[in-house]
Amino acid sequence: MSPPRFYLDQPLAPGARFNLPAGPARHAVRALRLAVDDAITLFNGRGGEYAARIERIQKDEVAVSVTGFADIERESRLRVRLAQGISSGERMDYTLQKAVELGVAAIQPIAAKRSVVKLAGERADKRVAHWQGVVASACEQCGRNQVPVVAPPMTLANWLGQHEAGRLLFLSPTAEARLADLPSSTAQDWLVAGPEGGFEADEIAALHAAGAVPVRLGPRVLRTETAALAALAAMQTLWGDF
Repeated sequence: MSPPRFYLDQPLAPGARFNLPAGPARHAVRALRLAVDDAITLFNGRGGEYAARIERIQKDEVAVSVTGFADIERESRLRVRLAQGISSGERMDYTLQKAVELGVAAIQPIAAKRSVVKLAGERADKRVAHWQGVVASACEQCGRNQVPVVAPPMTLANWLGQHEAGRLLFLSPTAEARLADLPSSTAQDWLVAGPEGGFEADEIAALHAAGAVPVRLGPRVLRTETAALAALAAMQTLWGDF
């Protein structure tokens, strides 16, 4: 088995010695039951990964030493970014976790009119921090060393007015085109998925006005936590590394 992986938001270098932060240390000791001299892998999202070993364990304190560096990346050649309508509770967590596993490059939460969860101020900041943690944990699991950024929530109209360039694809059960009908990926695609209940008519009109291409995923209506993931898997199959 591969060594357990831990994301640390700090500088890393061969020869460094330090204690793991409290969260990773508790996970290493209580969940994984790691022992002294066990090998682990560390990454900080700044490229590559670092081999390390556990030098000392004292209660929940875990001292490690970094023994080497490998310039390894497992990123998709597709740079698909996801603009996801905010859904409630575990649905959003699930979508972000699996989107990272499927290679998504960045995530923009969309505060759509039909979004059940309404976020603002400190509550929005805490939720974004939580989502960023979900993304980092997904990178630990799937082997990615680049950690996609979760941007602060925006309304669809505001996001369309300032989003980075790239082809816009939005998922619509009434669209005529399928992903397989489109030209190969531009490697700068934005995939736009609605919340529970989909987008309102004026939001769909704004997407059309922005030049977004509506696409459908077969004749069935998919739930919000399913639609983007199915589309990402299809895009990886058509144009990516599947």
